[in-house]
Amino acid sequence: MKQRNLILVRHGQSEWNEKNLFTGWENPGLTNKGKLEAENAGRLIKNLDINFDFLYTSALLRAQLTGSIILSELEQESIPVFKDKALNERFYGDLQGLNKDECRQKWGEEKVQIWRRSYDKGPPGGETLKETGERVIPYFLEKIEPNLSNGANIIIAAHGNSLRSLIKHLDNVSDEDIVKLEIPTGAPIHYVFSEDGTIFFRNNMIK
Repeated sequence: MKQRNLILVRHGQSEWNEKNLFTGWENPGLTNKGKLEAENAGRLIKNLDINFDFLYTSALLRAQLTGSIILSELEQESIPVFKDKALNERFYGDLQGLNKDECRQKWGEEKVQIWRRSYDKGPPGGETLKETGERVIPYFLEKIEPNLSNGANIIIAAHGNSLRSLIKHLDNVSDEDIVKLEIPTGAPIHYVFSEDGTIFFRNNMIK
């Protein structure tokens, strides 16, 4: 049986993660810790002994750097890399660049938590998780899934909410439960698909 491997990995810690800022579509790089997280992710993935065919990532630097570091650790830098804004982080609108703790002080813990994690209620001027999924899932179905179906092994280096949207689709997670899902920086998630496209195996790879 020909198995197909899909690795999902959230970017390593970004400079704005470290400062506790809403990042969204802003474009900071990785901290030294973030680079180490990406290197560690690459080593974990390398232990799987898989030859990958494609890397998909967002249009944002922190995800691209994470993917590049992972490929370097794998010694597979020559595979095709596709970058697309469809895999970008959720757009946080008016909150982008603001400190999360200061936002809680200004608007209250409950409202900020709804803006951050509600499935269908977004921050002022920003996207909901539902709207994020409405760009992530079509891109996955059109660009990535056909390659998986043809036997490709694929890495997706992206963001907390774009990956949350994709996991909702892959694992058929409810609207209520998906907002509770935590995706650590630099921690790969490994899916193995059977020939018929069903998920044969799923593993949260521990740092």
